[in-house]
Amino acid sequence: MELCDYPAEQISALVHQRRVSAAEVLDATLQRIEQVDGKPGSLEPGDLTAEDRQRVHAFITLTRERARAQAAEIDRRIAAGEDPGPLAGVPFTVKDIFCVQDTPSTAGSRILANFTAPYTATPVERMEAAGAVMVGKVNLDEFTYGSSNESSAFQPSPRNPWDLTRVPGGSSGGSAASVAAGEAALSLGTDTAGSIRQPAAFCGVVGMKPTYGRVSRYGLIAFASSLDCPGPVARNVRDAAIMFQVIAGPDTRDSTSARLPIPALDGLEKDVRGLRIGLSPDYFRITFPNAETGEFDQQSISSEIESSVRHAADLLAKQGAEIIEHVPMPNTRYGIPAYFVISRVEAASNLHRYDGVKYGYRTPDRVDDLRAMYRRTRAQGFGLQPKLRILMGMYVSAAQYSEQYYLRALRVRSLIRRDFEQAFDPQGPYRLDALLTPTTPTTAFPMGAVYGNSVLMQYADQLTVPANHAGVPGLSLTGGLDQEGLPIGIQLLGPDYREAVLLQIARSYEMATEGEPWRKIKPQISQLLNRQNPIRKTYD
Repeated sequence: MELCDYPAEQISALVHQRRVSAAEVLDATLQRIEQVDGKPGSLEPGDLTAEDRQRVHAFITLTRERARAQAAEIDRRIAAGEDPGPLAGVPFTVKDIFCVQDTPSTAGSRILANFTAPYTATPVERMEAAGAVMVGKVNLDEFTYGSSNESSAFQPSPRNPWDLTRVPGGSSGGSAASVAAGEAALSLGTDTAGSIRQPAAFCGVVGMKPTYGRVSRYGLIAFASSLDCPGPVARNVRDAAIMFQVIAGPDTRDSTSARLPIPALDGLEKDVRGLRIGLSPDYFRITFPNAETGEFDQQSISSEIESSVRHAADLLAKQGAEIIEHVPMPNTRYGIPAYFVISRVEAASNLHRYDGVKYGYRTPDRVDDLRAMYRRTRAQGFGLQPKLRILMGMYVSAAQYSEQYYLRALRVRSLIRRDFEQAFDPQGPYRLDALLTPTTPTTAFPMGAVYGNSVLMQYADQLTVPANHAGVPGLSLTGGLDQEGLPIGIQLLGPDYREAVLLQIARSYEMATEGEPWRKIKPQISQLLNRQNPIRKTYD
């Protein structure tokens, strides 16, 4: 096992013990990136070669010199007897929706391709203050608008390390792919409708959406401000827990951040005896509107995915958890329609700031007036997905339609929140500590199979988006592999600010499955590494 494949917790321990240096860890990570990533995302990618199709392409910007300076400072502090922090020397990537000072911050869009951020987002600041080393900015769907990572203006788009013909999911696909491929131990992503959890499921890693407000959004380029949540992507639950503890907490620069202390995670290895974990039939099917009949149609999720969820429930029951069947979550079916409306209204509002005046792209064409400059800049700078969201957001929030669409969507959102409140109510009939569900209705789909169909793409998030509407925390982890060898994601949802309980349950499941055969199977990209470097040093 190469240094870059080690868990974050173990890397930090090795650096603290001076068994390896932060510089050595960084060198191994940069070598891995060179081996597997291929050319970074670009506005002028050219034609893809056969070799390009065998690479991950997670990155837009690689920050080598910044990372080397950070690693050198960590090694200096270790040599001086200082403690650089709980993530000392741990390489991490940042979804390119976060501002990082003196670094290109593109949001995956042409309109910000020339924007260099003058300040650093709070979650990135906290990672670096904890000793983590930022190796680069990774690709995403443009302004996070998508569920496959194919909509980025910077191509080639990322590929799934488990099968390079498949998507890594989105919009935090670059984050999940970089962690799965060993290009970083951790990554900072964002979740607006499942944008951490869905790619985590597709790429076989752990991804967590904290409670809304638990992690500061300062420095995050906004999509839908009432839904966006920064969160960790990691290879295992312990690493996700450590990263969560580092990035969470109040921030005076973000008025929506929660003023609550972060609980200690020393109970992570505690058993789940006595915890009540629910299963809902509403999460074992996808419900979608039939355009011809106007009625809702239903389709069951993959039988392999349902089996994985039920297997997880059985394992947790053997460890003492009480499994509660048939928990009703009836408004789950309305999560995507409500999201279509609410997110687009907020996106249209947030996108108005990109006008070619203050920062970012400006049309090079000669224009006669300011309005013409606005129109040309936005027409040339935005891709299809931002344009669609602006048009729909303006339409559904117009005075004559707001009651019919926007205000109704807000009421539906309240109903979704009520479902969770009833399920988690300690005085209610279910009294759940967590809800156990699939993360996605399918495993990773082929590249190009869904892209271009906005409705079908959106329904990849039906099982994740309710948590964003309700503001509750959610966590995705791997529950096995399907017949094609693709990771299956299982999801835990919990009450507000109870991330520690979700991490405890997830860790219990992780330990219970350590010996299962699928745990030994590695991503497809590892075959390339085996051919390149068959002999590897270990630090066990």
